[in-house]
Amino acid sequence: RTSVFMKEASDRASFSSMASAGSSLLLVSVMFFASPQVSSAFSFHAAHQGALSAPSLRLAPRTSVFMKDPLPQKRQKAPIAAPLLAQRGDGEARKTDMLQSLYKFTRPHTIRGTILASCACVTRVMLSCIENQAYIEWKLMRTAVIGLVALLCGNAYIVGINQIYDVDIDKVNKPFLPVAAGEISKPLAWSLVLGSGVLGLSLVYTFFSPLIFKLYCFGMFLGTVYTIPPFRWKNNAVLAAFAIAMVRGLLLNVGLHHAASDVLGLALSWPPQVLFIASFMTVFALVIAVAKDLPDVEGDRKYQVQTFASRLGVDKASKLVVLVLLSNYAMGVAVGFWAQSVNKVLMILSHCGLATWLLWFSSKLQAESISSIKLFYRNIWKLFYVEYLLFPFM
Repeated sequence: RTSVFMKEASDRASFSSMASAGSSLLLVSVMFFASPQVSSAFSFHAAHQGALSAPSLRLAPRTSVFMKDPLPQKRQKAPIAAPLLAQRGDGEARKTDMLQSLYKFTRPHTIRGTILASCACVTRVMLSCIENQAYIEWKLMRTAVIGLVALLCGNAYIVGINQIYDVDIDKVNKPFLPVAAGEISKPLAWSLVLGSGVLGLSLVYTFFSPLIFKLYCFGMFLGTVYTIPPFRWKNNAVLAAFAIAMVRGLLLNVGLHHAASDVLGLALSWPPQVLFIASFMTVFALVIAVAKDLPDVEGDRKYQVQTFASRLGVDKASKLVVLVLLSNYAMGVAVGFWAQSVNKVLMILSHCGLATWLLWFSSKLQAESISSIKLFYRNIWKLFYVEYLLFPFM
């Protein structure tokens, strides 16, 4: 029995060894024929044997697998790589397009104005802090960044809700805007608008005084009634100008100065520079309220939106813009002459120079050319930006 048992064990061991060897051989065979070298050699020989006759196909010599190919050819990526790269490229392109659409949705020229206003007003208060306390309160910077984010959210809310309700008009006047162009759907636009509004209100309520929160809410209210029915203040030239002047001029500059002073614990005061910039920018915002409609006359008349430009025409409305701006610069020169504690040289020379540039580029305006009108409007915004760049040094 012992010998029989040992014989059976020996047979089982032999069978296991054979099975293991067979499995190993099968695995090596699969790896061998799956390797790129064998596949290329096999396909190369098949191609030279005439095509589709499978029985006549023979493997190339085994040495071509392990040694350098007799006919070396450039290795190419697997065919699947091209579709994957194409998909990845399409995904990146779609992501870039969406970011560009979101950027356009925020109306970048208004964003730049908000950022410059915030930076200029905070810098002005910090310079006052240096004059009074001989050191900079760096704790202002954190709150200033939060305030800037809140202002940008309010900006996005106002311009976004305007694009949602003006989509038909924008298809005529501004077909490049993302909602009018179909790049951003209305549900997504509403999500962006409501999200921006809620975030902005939350930040101001959490980090700033009740007075600043009330001013912020008032600005959001004006931005809402400017666009949405049944109020639709933008259909009335006077109400539209009032809303823009209050938000972009008085509320923004007074609110920024008050908020920065409050954060630093400074006694609220109204130096000549702050009173000047608040007054100057309120008038300038009235100018923008008129100038922004100059390129939009066609669509505004089609949809019966009553603006100064659609009622007076481009030529007369642009002359009105230049006249009001010149009076604004004259005020700046007068403040430079008579106000105390201001940089007189800067006030006088800068505003004389800006008035001269205004006269120069307005003289080149061609009322019948849409490209000329848009250039005129862009230059108006450049004047707006320059004033804020000058403000900390006045």
